[in-house]
Amino acid sequence: MTTRSITDRLGGLAFGGDYNPEQWDETVWKEDDTLMRRAGVNLATVGVFSWALLEPEEGRYDFAWLDAHIDRLHAGGVAVDLATPTASPPPWFTLAHPDALAVRPDGTRLTHGSRDTYCLTAPAYRDAARRMAAALAERYGDHPAVALWHVHNEYGTLCWCDHTAAAFRVWLRARHGSLGSLNQAWGTAFWSQRYTSWEQVLPPRATQWHRNPGQALDFRRFWSDQIIAAFREQRDAIRAHSDRPVTTNLMLPAYQNVDLWAFARELDIVTSDQYPGAPGLDAAADAAFHADRTRSLAGGRPWLLMEQGTSTVYDGDRVLGKEPGEILRHTLGHIARGSEGALFFQWRQSRAGAETWHSAMVPHAGPDSRIFREVTQTGEAVARLAELAGSTVTAPVAVLHDPDAWWALGVDGLPSTGLDYHTALLRAHRALWDTGVTVDFAHPEHELSRYRLVIAPALFLLSDAGAENLRRYVADGGILLVQHAAGYVDERMHARLGGYPAAALREALGIRVEEYRPLRQDERIALSDGSYGTVWSESLRSEGAQTLAAYTRGMLTDSPALTRNGLGNGQGWYLSTRLDDAGYGALVGRLLEEAGVEPELPGLPAGVEAVTRHAPDGRRWHVVINHRAEAVPLPDPAHDLMTGALAHQVPPGGGAVLRRP
Repeated sequence: MTTRSITDRLGGLAFGGDYNPEQWDETVWKEDDTLMRRAGVNLATVGVFSWALLEPEEGRYDFAWLDAHIDRLHAGGVAVDLATPTASPPPWFTLAHPDALAVRPDGTRLTHGSRDTYCLTAPAYRDAARRMAAALAERYGDHPAVALWHVHNEYGTLCWCDHTAAAFRVWLRARHGSLGSLNQAWGTAFWSQRYTSWEQVLPPRATQWHRNPGQALDFRRFWSDQIIAAFREQRDAIRAHSDRPVTTNLMLPAYQNVDLWAFARELDIVTSDQYPGAPGLDAAADAAFHADRTRSLAGGRPWLLMEQGTSTVYDGDRVLGKEPGEILRHTLGHIARGSEGALFFQWRQSRAGAETWHSAMVPHAGPDSRIFREVTQTGEAVARLAELAGSTVTAPVAVLHDPDAWWALGVDGLPSTGLDYHTALLRAHRALWDTGVTVDFAHPEHELSRYRLVIAPALFLLSDAGAENLRRYVADGGILLVQHAAGYVDERMHARLGGYPAAALREALGIRVEEYRPLRQDERIALSDGSYGTVWSESLRSEGAQTLAAYTRGMLTDSPALTRNGLGNGQGWYLSTRLDDAGYGALVGRLLEEAGVEPELPGLPAGVEAVTRHAPDGRRWHVVINHRAEAVPLPDPAHDLMTGALAHQVPPGGGAVLRRP
């Protein structure tokens, strides 16, 4: 079953969220039935944190209460996204299996009392999770209410226990084959780290100083494989009893414990969770960043926003509320970029427990509140967009995203802590978002020929295959921007010798980096074009590239800072520093002009975003979102699905979905 068949079952795009009826009583359930109809809810995620109720003691399941709620939802026209509750083992489990509790790098074993109190490598946990998935699927596999299976919740917890150590050694044997190969890959000749038996090999636990970078990178890869294997076990147990699609909600935060490209391939439908990390226009840009990443992971398949906060914006050590209209705008931001609807965490704000203050569709204040009125308005809007179901989004520009490169920048001992992977990715996307251009993410080894511009913001680690793929992309006519500290190490975390980056990429760029020169905190270095570099600089020589901007100070005076090289029919650009915001925005604009890329809907002012969704039959829709406080005229009036009338402008803080022939 595809996402389209789910939208067919729902009669339109999905709207709803996590529902935890076990927190409430019958009076509230009756009110929920009424309010869900009022808000237009057609899909509810049920059972995410219900393990203690579903299995009150080991091997004894109690489904009667869940039967009643699923039947009640079905009678009210609400389909169910049925979850396996394995992200929160019950107290009896951790008491019976204390070895299944997670252990920190310093050896501290965590205790029960929160969510995610488990180790994925513990056999008792994996067995219990698999049994739970099978028991749920056997009972509800063909229930007419169940539209989707939701395995676990936000996979990502790490562990450094003895179970993990044993599983890590098995994984390393399969990857490297022999201790000799392992020693070579990890460079154990340094610091007397050479291993002479497999029993000596451990996860990268807390130690005196820097941990081995090859060991740290392999541990991240190993843990990603463990997450995917644990998901597969539950998925396959469900598939034995049900033909409904199976997914899990991916987290796309500023840290990453799983190879999202690999994980997404295992999902029948790609779903994800998004919570903004800053208020205002930054929150809208963050929603777009998340949606573009998820759509890219889906690889052309439709996808679904599984969680967003109704009124939750993280801002450092504060949790802020959303401003009026942002519930609708953020929802439209995801639908614009391909989501087949929008769900929230959660339906009703908890009265007690660890997430009492997490926002919800029905807040503590109840339905007579601004929040619920905006939720209802958003549900009405989503219901009007049913014809978008199954349509897709295409992008002319890609930003490269490689989990190995992310993990490589997280190892100990690098020359600067300013080389932050997530920040670099976010910054590249934001510069493109500000211009009104839709963006895909891609892996360095993916087929890239459909993109007119590719930006590589943080490829510290780059495989030989990735370097050759980028060289070929340029030679075949693409425009490539590679940013500083790229291709310094190969896939084993071994430094590239003879100059950075990898040889094939040097050919595409026409440069050779001889020396890296990190800048001091808050230091700026002027460039000859009037922009400024921060964080990092490099001493490089041109090997055919044209210098477009040079350094103007110190030993790097007149040394290239920004270069352009022609290879075949394309261009390879290299930026050897982190430009200030104005300079970086100007560079991205220049590259878009070189590539012939224009905004989705030219003529819109800053603070208004537009994305196009395309149907297989040639129909298309412009989704336009106005983050400004005043109405914005449209360059070309069109029928607006939101109002059912001809739209000449987008209202202040509102949106329009324009049907085009």
